[in-house]
Amino acid sequence: MKNNLFKIFVAVTVFSGLFLASCGKKSDKNISNATGWKINSKEGGFQYNTDFKEQEAAPGLVMIEGGTFTMGQVQDNVMHEWNNVPSQQHVQSFYMDETEVTNKMYMEYLDWLKQVFPPDQEQYRNIYVGALPDTLVWRSSLGFNESMVTNYLRHPAYAEYPVVGVNWVQAVQFSVWRTDRVNEAILEKSGYLNKGTRYQVDAESTFSTDAYLNTPSNSYGGRVSEFAGAKAVTKEGEPTYAKHTSGILMPEYRLPTEVEWEYAAKSLSGIREYNNIRGRKKYPWDGAYTRSTRRATRGDQLANFKQGKGDYGGLAGWSDDKGDITVAVKTYPPNDFGLYDMAGNVAEWVADVYRPIVDGDESDFNYYRGNVYMKHSIGEDGKQVVVTADNVKYDTLSNGKIIARNLPGNLATVPVDENETYLRYNFTRSDNRSFLDGDRASSRDYRGSRNELSQEGDEKDYRNTMYNAPKHQIEKDSMGLNRKFDKSNERTTLIDDEVRVYKGGSWRDRVFWIDPSQRRYLPQYIATDYIGFRNAMSRVGSKSSKRNKTPKG
Repeated sequence: MKNNLFKIFVAVTVFSGLFLASCGKKSDKNISNATGWKINSKEGGFQYNTDFKEQEAAPGLVMIEGGTFTMGQVQDNVMHEWNNVPSQQHVQSFYMDETEVTNKMYMEYLDWLKQVFPPDQEQYRNIYVGALPDTLVWRSSLGFNESMVTNYLRHPAYAEYPVVGVNWVQAVQFSVWRTDRVNEAILEKSGYLNKGTRYQVDAESTFSTDAYLNTPSNSYGGRVSEFAGAKAVTKEGEPTYAKHTSGILMPEYRLPTEVEWEYAAKSLSGIREYNNIRGRKKYPWDGAYTRSTRRATRGDQLANFKQGKGDYGGLAGWSDDKGDITVAVKTYPPNDFGLYDMAGNVAEWVADVYRPIVDGDESDFNYYRGNVYMKHSIGEDGKQVVVTADNVKYDTLSNGKIIARNLPGNLATVPVDENETYLRYNFTRSDNRSFLDGDRASSRDYRGSRNELSQEGDEKDYRNTMYNAPKHQIEKDSMGLNRKFDKSNERTTLIDDEVRVYKGGSWRDRVFWIDPSQRRYLPQYIATDYIGFRNAMSRVGSKSSKRNKTPKG
């Protein structure tokens, strides 16, 4: 009996030891916790990038760690516009361009368009012409600025100056192009594409990140197999592609939202004083004045703005702000996030549709007005529709400028419908630009009459009815463009769903406007000599690249 008990004791002890050892053993990251199957096995099955660490900063970007801040102005509102009342907001971590997009960067875009879509071919002409900045913005009826008209964009002396004359729509399309070129280079570097592939494409075989991820065999105009790199073919000769689960492709470059731009400009990361966190910080730098207080640079201006009437740069021989028009990027010190020219030089387009009120009561997390939800268009064959050179659609802006909606190689999109919105609580339609401020269905305390609504169907009832902005019409006929300027005397505002916010002061603005809290707006088709832009990118994964260790005890 004792021997049997001893044997049982030994067996239990050994089993317990093996069990505890197995529990303490470090788990294999390539073994599924769900099924116990192997991940990334040679036999096939589920493939996943289990070695992914952190998102890296894409070309030109620096990381902005998210947090909470007071958006808007808490100081005296001398303009009495009351369109920037304070609101507590939280922003997720994201990336932003270190500098504004420069002439050299934009010229690279134009050169690519010119090579791939030759403007001397009629079917491609409007693709290139539609992307050209409006250099005539430099002209003034009582000013001699012809040198900037002919030289500012293309002359190498202005290569590192911020691009201007670009409207909001053009800025968005540059962002899409930049996304595709960066990801195309990543695929080459990773071995999914042959080196030099990006220099071999034409109008029928351009690369689109969206098309590659969703219908890879149709990317490059269906020629992706011709450009396949060593990593894109298995031992069995079957094609393989990078996927979302590969984790190597970057999220899209885009315009920053208004809340992102203001948060990045105020750069509270280096200042923990209570008043600054509560919105008391006036400029991107620490201090209440525009001149440096450091011993080595004491008295130097920290931004490029209009000093006073007839004074754009100071006295000759001792320039107050190093320039009279724009200046080269990185002329002034960066803010605490490492961003240059978040005050002065040029104002910048942001993604948001303008409304007089930022509704912090409705949303205080990643606030953004401008959501228009789209989905991929599906053809009669049940497959996603890829835009070709023959079915490019163009938009004619209110000022007559013709711009391609999608470049060949991209996936065609359509608004989401009831299949996506049915019984949802978070959104009910595709176009949300007027949500709670503009449309009849959701606006608070609106007393509009039924006569104001369109009789063309329920979907049309959501059109803007509160803001009675001019509606200029432009039509194309056999004689060319027929422009109809809205001369109605009943218009009461310039606000509609195609008016966008721009932030920051410029070389043309007085010091009041370089406060990051200030906000202004223009129609999205308008370009000026004082508005440029920079790109942002969402961060996926952890909030910070610095792993926070939990303290012991």
